[in-house]
Amino acid sequence: MPYVYETDGAAIYRDSFATIRAEADLARFTPQEERVAVRMIHAAGLVGLEAHVQFTPGMVLAAEAALRVGAPILCDARMVSEGITRKRLPADNAVICALNAPETPDLAARMQTTRSAAALELWRPHLAGAVVAIGNAPTALFHLLNMLEDPSCPRPAAIIGCPVGFIGAAESKEALWADQPAPCVIVRGRLGGSAVTVAAVNAIASAAE
Repeated sequence: MPYVYETDGAAIYRDSFATIRAEADLARFTPQEERVAVRMIHAAGLVGLEAHVQFTPGMVLAAEAALRVGAPILCDARMVSEGITRKRLPADNAVICALNAPETPDLAARMQTTRSAAALELWRPHLAGAVVAIGNAPTALFHLLNMLEDPSCPRPAAIIGCPVGFIGAAESKEALWADQPAPCVIVRGRLGGSAVTVAAVNAIASAAE
């Protein structure tokens, strides 16, 4: 017997988001935050993720405004940069991931840190007014916070800080939430990841069109 399943892509899309809105507790979010949170839940396949999602006031609007004026999106991992839907970007925004730049391995060795953290040093010329998307590496988020301790370091417009994992992930996000060097969104605890981060970027970009 052949399997019977939904084959209408539009129906799958529509019913998926209807299910999320019916089952998730979204009451505390603003309309702009809710739209992003729903996409993050969809990417994770996890109703309940919303309990861990925290936005600083105005974060979504700040990120939308930055993208409209051409801000680059700085990504910690190729899984993030490759997931961003370019046709949704409102100003043909640059998407930058320096993890595989030729100079990154030597830089990491000199700094005695991970490549993910060292690669952020190559963001400096692009960081002012950028949208930062960290979905994989807690060391990248910690290093960004260290960079932003320096008053002379350029400031991003918004930070999507959702690294995933068991070592440093929860701590790096709590540090971002405590410092709030820019408007930000986090997923508290060990949850997060590249897909969740990409979903947030794409939702923000779609609204900025």
